[in-house]
Amino acid sequence: MGMVQEFKEFAIKGNVMDLAVGVIIGAAFGKIVDSVVADLIMPIIAWIMGGKLDFSGMFFVLGNVPPGTAQTLDALKKAQVPVFAYGSFITILVNFIILAFIIFMMIKQVNRLKKDTPVVEVAAPTEPAEDVLLLREIRDSLKK
Repeated sequence: MGMVQEFKEFAIKGNVMDLAVGVIIGAAFGKIVDSVVADLIMPIIAWIMGGKLDFSGMFFVLGNVPPGTAQTLDALKKAQVPVFAYGSFITILVNFIILAFIIFMMIKQVNRLKKDTPVVEVAAPTEPAEDVLLLREIRDSLKK
């Protein structure tokens, strides 16, 4: 029963819940970045380069292709032909660079906001205790 209680305390802690929310949002954000790369950036790059540019179709066949197999990445993978699919890597690399840049900009903004927050002033010292005041009066009267 002790282990169940410990797990419950661990799972309910704020840090674990924050992490879970971060993972869920991160997964959704990753899908958005994938869409930005595939649906917005890559078509613009293809248009600038004057033709169809599809990194996912870039690969080298490393094995024997069975007769009648289409020369597409999906067909070759289904036929279990070893394929060096460097185009998929390029797409994932572009996704990573965009995601890393966005996270960099977010962290930079958060750090800037942290610097702009005013420093809390230390509260003014409270009145000294009555005995301290009395001792100061005695000291001052002895000086005279």
